[in-house]
Amino acid sequence: MSQYECCGAQVVEARGDYDMHSIGPLAEALKIATETHPKVVLDASGVAFADSTFLNLVILIHQTGKLRVVAPSEQVRRLCAITGVGDILQIRETVDDAVAS
Repeated sequence: MSQYECCGAQVVEARGDYDMHSIGPLAEALKIATETHPKVVLDASGVAFADSTFLNLVILIHQTGKLRVVAPSEQVRRLCAITGVGDILQIRETVDDAVAS
């Protein structure tokens, strides 16, 4: 996972697998980002595996009104489609699109 600022937004790049045992660092990064930036971008293109723990975190952060999800991996897209969450999340194709909207 890495983080950087882009046009006033905090971008968090998630990489690897996320479940109840590995979600902690991502959860902390997103929590801090929502407290310190007006917009948070989660680049989910590098997420190889995600379960309900990841999905719950994304929904929780989405409720702040600050989250944009960028380029979710195929696994994340399937998870969002199966649960219907994809209809409520603000999903963008690129970081530039996410920070502009």
